[in-house]
Order: sequence, then structure tokens, then C-alpha cells
Amino acid sequence: MKNTLFIILKNTAQNIALFLPFAYMGSIWYLSSKPSDAVINTGLAYDLLLKEGLHLVEFAVLYVLFVFALLAAGLLSTRTNKIAAILSIFYGFIDECHQYFMPYRSFTMIDLLKDTTGVFIAYFIINRKLFAKKNGRNDHIKS
Repeated sequence: MKNTLFIILKNTAQNIALFLPFAYMGSIWYLSSKPSDAVINTGLAYDLLLKEGLHLVEFAVLYVLFVFALLAAGLLSTRTNKIAAILSIFYGFIDECHQYFMPYRSFTMIDLLKDTTGVFIAYFIINRKLFAKKNGRNDHIKS
């Protein structure tokens, strides 16, 4: 009974981890369809600065969710880690293109640069933590 419950919980957690990046991509798409103050308007003087700074985080979170999905599926390797980073950056580009066609939104290279920078920072941290070599071999994840 305990083993069955454990397997059910494990499979459920894996399915959620696999679903999360795509749900997050959908929410990014939805939010970038709206004017920047349509969903969240803090009314604070630094509202624009806060929203611009979120570009550094937004696609880094997407990348981390891809990494979690790959971990849950047992597929995380140095190669799939790079692919997850590339997909996250590419989705940032797709999102910027999408915003180009939305009223009150725009495509800017600086936003794309911020999206990419956030992914690179997260990639560096994850690469360092998960793929750090100890005693000449990787003790954490397959390569």
C-alpha cells in the first residue's frame, strides 16, 4: 500500500514538473498580450523599473522550470541543460515578436538582452551547482 501511494505521488509530481514550463509559457503569452499596466499596476514611482527588471527573472524562471522537468523525467544532462537554456532564450525572442503585434507593446532588443541575461545567469548557477566536477567526475547528474 505504501509503495503504491509513493509511486502515485512520484508520478503526479513528475507530471506536474513536466507540465509547469508549458503552463508558465502560456501565462507569459497571456500577460504579454496585455498592456503593461493592465494586469499589475502598483502605482509606485518605480513601477516601470520593477517591470523592466522582471525581464531578468521571467525567462530565467522558464529555464529553471525546464530544468526541473528534465530532472523529473531523468533526462537532465549537460546537453539537455544547454537545450533548455536555448529554448528559454528562443521563447523570449518569440515573446518579443508577439509583443510587436500587440497594442501598447513593443519589440525591443534591450528586453531580449535582459531576457537572455537572466537565462545565462540561471544557466551559470545551475551548471555550477548540478554539473560541478568533484574528484574529476560528476557526482550529481549524468553528462
